[in-house]
Amino acid sequence: MRSYAVVLLSCLALAESSKIAAADPLPVERTIGSLEAVFLFTGAMPTGVAVTESGRIFVNFPRWGDDVPFTVGEIRNGELVAYPTVSINNANGWTSEERLVSVQSVVADAKNRLWILDTGSPEFREPVAGGAKLVAVDLATDRVAETIVLPETVVLPTTYVNDLRLNLRQGEGGVAYITDSSVKGPGGLIVVDLATKEAWRRLSGHPSVQADRSFVPIVEGEVLMMRPPDGPARPFQVAADGIALSADGQTLYYSPLSSRHLFSVPTALLSDRSVEDATVAAAVVDLGEKGASDGLEVDNASRLYATDYENNSVRRRLVDGSWETVAHDPRLLWPDSLSIGADGYLYVTANQLHRQPQFNGGQDLREKPYVLFRLQVGAEPEALK
Repeated sequence: MRSYAVVLLSCLALAESSKIAAADPLPVERTIGSLEAVFLFTGAMPTGVAVTESGRIFVNFPRWGDDVPFTVGEIRNGELVAYPTVSINNANGWTSEERLVSVQSVVADAKNRLWILDTGSPEFREPVAGGAKLVAVDLATDRVAETIVLPETVVLPTTYVNDLRLNLRQGEGGVAYITDSSVKGPGGLIVVDLATKEAWRRLSGHPSVQADRSFVPIVEGEVLMMRPPDGPARPFQVAADGIALSADGQTLYYSPLSSRHLFSVPTALLSDRSVEDATVAAAVVDLGEKGASDGLEVDNASRLYATDYENNSVRRRLVDGSWETVAHDPRLLWPDSLSIGADGYLYVTANQLHRQPQFNGGQDLREKPYVLFRLQVGAEPEALK
């Protein structure tokens, strides 16, 4: 009897000692890097970000269903204002060629211009006539300097132009490279001669620009699928999205949104219209897995940065082809676009894209604010913009 009592008392003592006090810290997932919040968005969700050489910061807000008072904005003195004007952002009273319909990406170049990529596709509908275009704004005057409407030969009824990179050292006036991240038709790359305003498609429907049919994304512990409020769920399949240029301008990197692979192709082949599509396709290189990415960017040291939306991270590919994680933080909910500033910081938008209603049976699970973060990476932008 005495031994039983001893055992019982020992068990009670052990149970008492193992109780967890409310204030006791428990192990948590560790963070990597030191993210700083630059701006909090309490309205529409942002996608793209562009930081100029002088430090001006621009963001854009595609018209995907939110109340979007302006589709391009500038962060000035802690406030968000329409850019370049309120009227050009107004959806009424202007032709599709004159106004900004639904902007997906913004990029600043070395000639003090902001290039705006307008999808012309509000709520992912078929692009309106004249709506898909490139708009260059002179940052010295904040006035539109040039508009290049993308022709129907490159903007298909299923096209959704997504991201943009510029090589001003190529051709007479530079070349723009654009991804077509279609969800219903062929993905592809669009090449634009900025001097002649001619545009053509490359790798249209090629496997490297298409969604990986075996890809199963896991975000916040759940399989990401298109889940309408009525009807069956279907796979998340989006074509070419992220895009970046090597520091020497000779290589274009890109990745489908629904894939973990990074691909590359020589820009000399993409930009030479006399080169046959089969030759371009044969030159595509699969550089292996990098994580599932939305945005890509390259610095002046030829290192490539890629968001990793499955793991709340930003990763960096070194010149030897190896990868390292430069940022990992639970607040980095769907890292979208990247931009490197002259201040040595990498800027990244986190917009909770996966919490939108179309992925959650019609329920909007996003929690404002959305965030623009930055991370010191000790590098400058690549000089080809």
